[in-house]
Amino acid sequence: MKVATWNVNGIRKRFTEVISWIDREEPDVVCLQETKASPDQVPEPLCSTAGYHCHWHGGMKGYSGVALMLRGKTFGDAPTFVHPPFDLENRIVVAEVGSLVLGSVYVPNGGKDFPAKMQFLTEMEAWAGELHATGKHLVLCGDFNVARTPIDVHPVLRKEMIGQSPPERALFEKFLAHGLVDVGRHVDPDNDRLFTWWAPWRNMRQRNIGWRLDYVAASRALVDETVHCVAYRDVGTSDHGPVIAHLRDAPVTV
Repeated sequence: MKVATWNVNGIRKRFTEVISWIDREEPDVVCLQETKASPDQVPEPLCSTAGYHCHWHGGMKGYSGVALMLRGKTFGDAPTFVHPPFDLENRIVVAEVGSLVLGSVYVPNGGKDFPAKMQFLTEMEAWAGELHATGKHLVLCGDFNVARTPIDVHPVLRKEMIGQSPPERALFEKFLAHGLVDVGRHVDPDNDRLFTWWAPWRNMRQRNIGWRLDYVAASRALVDETVHCVAYRDVGTSDHGPVIAHLRDAPVTV
């Protein structure tokens, strides 16, 4: 199962890039964040992406917004797309297919309302725990707006601030503790330049001075010795690069 996630920072501005990317990669699951478009503003070529069941959620007045696209060839008939109760500002969409729960998430940045971010993370962690307890296998992808550990921030940018704070990181670890794997770090555990977001100035992207904020968090039952995950710094014009993971097609007992 090929799972791809990308914070596109405006789907109307980059829809041709996204279409080309999907056509090239042919993921089974496509998760997009910060689409900044209501469903009726999404360019028609994306609304009718051949071979995919698509759901566009948000975004309000050019803000936030997520999308989830499932390949019909892989998953069959269109699933029901839903939004967990903790959804704020069009930030999460999920679909259940058998024992799999697939989702695209855009966690609040927290710069303007840190308590709201912490509440979102707290409720997301509890939700993941409920799914795990009922035997569901979650794959949640997107912009978590948290650099999980110090290694996930370039050394010159490391400091205690929103996105790197101990309380956020603690909640992230509690979330992963519900049988989930940070696939990117699992595949590349010691890479201290594994970034997915770069400030859009001073050639930060070209110099790879950034943060790792975009993740594929997958049920451990979908992760085996063949798992593969890559972050692409050289794709697209968003300030985030896409992340693509290859997981097991079906969960196994672990």
